[in-house]
Amino acid sequence: MSHTTDDVEGYNANVFAGKEEQKVQVGDFLEQSGFLPKELVANEVEWFYNNLGIDDFYFSLESVETIANHIMSLYGAKILAYTKNENSLDIDLVKESEDSSVYIHSSEPGVSQVKGPKFEHLIDQKYLDTNGTSNAYRVESYRSDISGASGVAAQLRSYFVTKCQFNSPEPTTEQESDINEVADQTFLKKATEHTRETYQTIMRHVLERTGPVIEMYQVEGSREHRLIIGYRQATTQGFFSAMSDLYHYYGLYSTRKYVEQFSNGVTIMGLYLSPLPEKNAVPIEQSIYQIMKETSLLYCLPRNPLQSLFITSQLSVQETAYGYVGWIFAQHFLNRLGKEYLGLSSIVDKSNPLHEEVLGNIKKRLRQDTFTREYILDIIKQYPELLKLLYANFAKVHYVNQREAALEPTISYQRLASVEDLTEAQLIKKIHSVVSNAHEQTVFESFLTFNKHVLKTNFYQSTKVALSFRLKPSFLSEVEYPKPLYGMFFVVSNEFRGFHLRFQDIARGGIRIIRSRNREAYSINLRTLFDENYGLANTQHRKNKDIPEGGSKGTILLDIDQQDKLLVAFEKYVDSVMDLLVDGETPGIKEPLVDLLGKKEILFFGPDENTADFMDWASQHARKRGYTFWKAFTTGKSQILGGIPHDKYGMTTRSVHEFVLGIYRKLGLEEDECTKFQTGGPDGDLGSNEILISKDKTIAVVDGAGVVYDPKGIDREELTRLAEARKMVNHFDVEKLGEGGFRVLIDENNVTLPNGEVVENGFNFRNVFHLNPLAQSTIFVPCGGRPESIGLENIDQVLHPEGREGPLFKYIVEGANLFITQEARLRLEKAGIIIFKDASANKGGVTSSSFEVLAALSFSDEEFAEHMSVKDGVAPEFYQAYVENVQQLIENNARLEFEGLWKAHQKTGTPYAILSDELSNAIVQLNDQLQTTSLWDNVELRNTVLARAFPSLLLETLGLDTLLERIPENYVRAIFGTSLASQFIYHYGAHPDNFAFFEFMREHYS
Repeated sequence: MSHTTDDVEGYNANVFAGKEEQKVQVGDFLEQSGFLPKELVANEVEWFYNNLGIDDFYFSLESVETIANHIMSLYGAKILAYTKNENSLDIDLVKESEDSSVYIHSSEPGVSQVKGPKFEHLIDQKYLDTNGTSNAYRVESYRSDISGASGVAAQLRSYFVTKCQFNSPEPTTEQESDINEVADQTFLKKATEHTRETYQTIMRHVLERTGPVIEMYQVEGSREHRLIIGYRQATTQGFFSAMSDLYHYYGLYSTRKYVEQFSNGVTIMGLYLSPLPEKNAVPIEQSIYQIMKETSLLYCLPRNPLQSLFITSQLSVQETAYGYVGWIFAQHFLNRLGKEYLGLSSIVDKSNPLHEEVLGNIKKRLRQDTFTREYILDIIKQYPELLKLLYANFAKVHYVNQREAALEPTISYQRLASVEDLTEAQLIKKIHSVVSNAHEQTVFESFLTFNKHVLKTNFYQSTKVALSFRLKPSFLSEVEYPKPLYGMFFVVSNEFRGFHLRFQDIARGGIRIIRSRNREAYSINLRTLFDENYGLANTQHRKNKDIPEGGSKGTILLDIDQQDKLLVAFEKYVDSVMDLLVDGETPGIKEPLVDLLGKKEILFFGPDENTADFMDWASQHARKRGYTFWKAFTTGKSQILGGIPHDKYGMTTRSVHEFVLGIYRKLGLEEDECTKFQTGGPDGDLGSNEILISKDKTIAVVDGAGVVYDPKGIDREELTRLAEARKMVNHFDVEKLGEGGFRVLIDENNVTLPNGEVVENGFNFRNVFHLNPLAQSTIFVPCGGRPESIGLENIDQVLHPEGREGPLFKYIVEGANLFITQEARLRLEKAGIIIFKDASANKGGVTSSSFEVLAALSFSDEEFAEHMSVKDGVAPEFYQAYVENVQQLIENNARLEFEGLWKAHQKTGTPYAILSDELSNAIVQLNDQLQTTSLWDNVELRNTVLARAFPSLLLETLGLDTLLERIPENYVRAIFGTSLASQFIYHYGAHPDNFAFFEFMREHYS
């Protein structure tokens, strides 16, 4: 937003009352030191105090000794300039301490420093990029002319950094929006009334929004324009120095600039900008609007590897940001596998797990060795002119000139008009003619692929916190990604890169934040990020077969230097995706975007690794942004917001345990006579509820603290105590262990077990106890543990445990995701072990979340608060009954799938691990078909199906007509398709005959 002001100063001038007295003391100090000729001391002191234009703030901060040392340094610099016959001074004065620091150096106005000390970078790193208000610093910076001495001319830039002293270091909710409470005491003394009022308004906007708040004030009677930028502390890095590069690019310089910190977590930067005299540049009255737009881009990406091309004016900010995004896109999606891999993949037996494993290893190796990040970047830097053309190709589709209706075309618009407008074919021809080899050609063609598949982006949104792109995923290789994605979001920020992938229009899945313990781990995570995201979403899609939502997954990979920015990254990820879901309607803040998708999208997020505590924020933020379905946007919320906690109600465990009971039922086993081994302890959701819901003889439990083992069965009362208290096995009372029992914790070494075996390292013992002969039991239920804990490399230890007859386990129900590889599952089944995989067994949690979403979509805000909000620990009557309804549905769905798998296995002999996938795929495919058939158009049939599919409680409370009116049609279609498809496939199997569906419909719906 732009304004005018008659407040010429903005801040009261710094006046140091003791300046004259101090000047005398400095002169005395210099005379006593003897380093300067006595006859020159008075002139040098006078020149330093009166001719350099140094702000009084410096003299109020520094000691007599420091000032004297600086004068001697300058004297030396003048002698050096004289001997070199130079008419300019090279000045660098530095004084650093914990509470205040001063930096003064020679500085040509309007020019960014490519070489030299780069004090602004240092100030960013040491004082502005740090976390927390307890260690906050404010910055004042001034430009001054040197004149009147020795014929030497120069310009000085000075920076004064001081530690903040807040009136209220830890403000209350009432105080945090009051600038007089949260501001630094120095700011309150120096700022004019107009500045305080301006900062008060901006501060309140920052507290209400996620992104930066950008305001501009033109000073009446001058060409000075003040740019005021507010944002949350620690949400960007290197921003202070990056802003200098930006206004220098447009021929401007700053006479003064300030960075103010506030104890409520807000930072406000003030830049006092003027045009350079005799500079052939765009008038400031026009360029300031371009700077305001590009400030938001810099906030998202203040530093990127293409920055040097911007500082040297080879590329604009928009072009470097686009180049950075294209570089990341190329890292993930360049065709690195080649024709040889495609040929090999077409001849191997993909049903053979060994072939699949070999093919997967070759794929990983090829991706690692062909195009590295550094190699791609080197290629991009060589051809800035190609980057300009590719950016223009992107911008001419997605740029919207918001000002051209009322004012002259923006600089962005003029810049685009000056670039050659090339068709795709012409661009390809241009790339081929400019680059020198096939690798370089491939890199730049990947930028063109990116351009062609962007359907919507917030790149040109006036305020944003990260760059987000809705991509059409059709560019993905069918060989590598055989199941096509429905939707794909790509998000890029200074702190992270991320994706959101979904396999159908209505889909739901968790958002996980991936951290890296070192640079090697980060490199691996970066290479596997998209494949991991795709695989997780695909698994989720199969798991979601009983519910309306298909599978989706979101990933956020933290940059290696931003490992502590979990919440910042999550907030930016959510807000930037929200930019593409909610239509912008506020000029200068959130404007309409170019939308090549042409339809509204609905996304549902859930908790996953490192994001479980952020779901409440996401839901409330969606509400602030005006997202229609904010109540359903996230699952895993706290109960006051209508969340149904899986752990409290044992939702996931109910599904897993139904498979355990199903095995016992089919084989005529009594649960209390069976032995069980369990990974995932009494402190976790699945582990604790498995203990509470079961009646078996649990011989061993492994968790984060260690291993507890009792060959006769661990004391059930003690296990129950731990499960109810959610405590790990290190709290187990060892007095309750029977003969031969033991507990080994991860921090224990050289422990002698009752059988005489010595455990050298408790950590390693814990990690592989699931392969230890002592773990032999009737059934193994993994409720936690690392992915791929059992694979082909260690499966012999399961099948042939040392000193034992038969395998370690007769039956396995896989509660933990991906605990066993698919290849290992098939080998285990071939050896006679009955195993049910994760995608079938642990779907209770996703079912619960789906019904949480359904309630949120069904009720109005007021009804939702009445029926679904748990206040002060008291659950509404509807909520309690609804939870019980969900629990019954979970158990029923698990029984249906178990019976379907058991029946199919008995009939065909096909391994359960394959049947599970076939069943899931059959339901998903039939669901997609049913949503688009004429069956949906049969209103009577449709209502009959939906009346059976909706929970009875919702029907009783709201009625079918109200539900159909409130719930989006595409979601209702998904309920219709899922209900019919799952009922049919569970009854007739994954490969029914041609007349089976006709019989099913006649039997159930005629």
